[in-house]
Amino acid sequence: MDSEFSDNTQHKLVTSFDELIHTQFQGAMNAICWHRNLIGDFKEIVTKLPLKENVTVVSVEELLALSLSPAGDMAREIILNDFNLLKDVGASPVLNLLKNYERDEEFDFISTDVYSYHVDRSPIATDTFLCTYYGASSDILPNSEVEQLILIPEIRQKLQEVYDGPTAEFDTFLTEYFFDLHYQPKPHAHPLNLGVGHLWKLAVDHPEQQALPCVHRAPIENEGEYRLLLIC
Repeated sequence: MDSEFSDNTQHKLVTSFDELIHTQFQGAMNAICWHRNLIGDFKEIVTKLPLKENVTVVSVEELLALSLSPAGDMAREIILNDFNLLKDVGASPVLNLLKNYERDEEFDFISTDVYSYHVDRSPIATDTFLCTYYGASSDILPNSEVEQLILIPEIRQKLQEVYDGPTAEFDTFLTEYFFDLHYQPKPHAHPLNLGVGHLWKLAVDHPEQQALPCVHRAPIENEGEYRLLLIC
């Protein structure tokens, strides 16, 4: 097993989907990895799927309609099995063929797109699941190695200059526009790349969560290469 995937205070490795589902986040541990070495030609699936938009949602029907080699068919069966496993526990998986996400270029001093380190928030108890089958994969960082952007004095000052409402409602403004979800790595931070083929469960910010939400970001895509990503 790769040394970077050894258990640490932030993430835990498991060996089955059942263990992934039933292992609870606690303390600083807010990411759980079902570590897998997948067999199959996922690149063939990527090359045969049509890119309709920069982020194209691929339906199960479209996946089943592909004419694939035996290795491509093995890859498809893995994806379909992941779909079924997640649906059976009440999740709503989505398969994305990705060229790139939309960039947030409104301000030059803060970004709220997924390429920025951020956490997910939900009003209900839920988790984020993701697996990159092909292409560049996401990074996570321990909460101790990041600083919330809205607490950095020069960024907070610029946000106050942008805001034109009552002072008492400034924090509400930060939340409504998702500025509070984004983070900056501290000097000498050590991100962990989530790798290809592994199914991850990440902690989300919600009222019942017992751990800190997992700080993560989407990767810059490799030149000329699409990503195939399951997420929910």
